[in-house]
Amino acid sequence: MAPRPDWFSTLAAGHELPSHADSALDERGFVVLPNVLAPERMERLASAYTEAVASATGDDIRVGSTSTKVNDFVNRGAVFDDLYIYPPLLEACCKVIGKPFKLSSFHARTLRPGAHAQELHVDVPRNSADWPLLGFILMVDEFRPDNGTTRFVPGSHRWPTTPEDAMPDVRAAHDAEVLACGAAGSLLVFNGSTWHGHTANTSDGPRRSIQGAFIPRDGRAATDFSARMQPDTRARLGPLAHLVLALPAANSE
Repeated sequence: MAPRPDWFSTLAAGHELPSHADSALDERGFVVLPNVLAPERMERLASAYTEAVASATGDDIRVGSTSTKVNDFVNRGAVFDDLYIYPPLLEACCKVIGKPFKLSSFHARTLRPGAHAQELHVDVPRNSADWPLLGFILMVDEFRPDNGTTRFVPGSHRWPTTPEDAMPDVRAAHDAEVLACGAAGSLLVFNGSTWHGHTANTSDGPRRSIQGAFIPRDGRAATDFSARMQPDTRARLGPLAHLVLALPAANSE
């Protein structure tokens, strides 16, 4: 069956995103939704995260100066399926993007001990076909001031400038920055135009997360999920996931 053309309007009319979170996202550019996943669910997900990262190969793994990234968690197990169709997250997409959207990226990122602070940045230029962008980060581990939690400059999503234009040192602390801390299982949702970057991980352990982003439906996704789609993944995904991933309809027999 073809998707209904009013799917965006239906999602936008939902009431799953708490009003205080809606206001924070609008005014500050980010919000932490606490305890989206219960502790027992987080134990299973953290175990699956470790297994998925360990089994990834080739170009799906990128080891940077501060973190290790593993691509495409759409195809790495059913335990991750409901994260990118979480109703409050999709409502946030409707509010920030304001038109039909799709998932652009969905990956694991482990910030290693000793990692230095990341530059303050925005995720996509305003003149890009991929703007506006709605980002999200599931905290697989607790996000703390000492293990590289994300910092944000509240309200900066409304500024016409970028950190590179306004700051001599984009790694330096900004006078107005705040830290988005939270317990494991919390979900950080943010407007990609908000100035942000992770802080230094001065702890003795890694800080793990699952991250993703949504962009306008006519933008160019960072990951072509349709091309990478595994048959068992497609078979288990429901209609909403197919819409969010912008998958073409299966050929009728």
